Amino acid sequence: MPNPNPAVMEFLLTRRSRPAKTLTAPVPDRNALMPILTAAARTPDHGKLEPWRFIVLERPAMQRLAALVADRGAALGMAPEQVEKARQAFADAGLAVAVISAPKQSDKVPQIEQVYSAGAVCLALVNAALASGWGANWLSGWAAYDPVITEQGLGLAPGESVAGFVHMGTETAPPPERPRPDVNALTTWVGA
Repeated sequence: MPNPNPAVMEFLLTRRSRPAKTLTAPVPDRNALMPILTAAARTPDHGKLEPWRFIVLERPAMQRLAALVADRGAALGMAPEQVEKARQAFADAGLAVAVISAPKQSDKVPQIEQVYSAGAVCLALVNAALASGWGANWLSGWAAYDPVITEQGLGLAPGESVAGFVHMGTETAPPPERPRPDVNALTTWVGA
């Protein structure tokens, strides 16, 4: 027979990401962040390859990345408002964890499963932060995919990519509710 955990199920049924722009100091310090990272690292990982890693971006690193994003966006001729939105995501943040997808060579585990595992780490990281009482939000955006920003700004190796930036901090406002999917419309039951 199942052994339900109603508190966890209630958390999962009511969880809401907190908009990154509403997060402020204080942010998790190293001692607070390590259990959150440890929980996220318990993500399904076929073959035990650990095809992801974390880069903890503290305030000075976020400021450095904000400047790089502004310079890079201008060099690419992007619309100023698009550049500013990406710049502010870094400039206004006190802490983010970059989850890096780092697939390993494997004859048994396809690369796509390893990339999915990195995405699962992002969600697990958000949920672990929320369960620990912090506000959290998983973001990406054009800067996450720009090779200059990822190589120069984050030091990514060839074959690595950003699965997401998980921003964490103290909530300043209740998170907004949003429409949720109609699970009945998305579900097909196959009995035979």
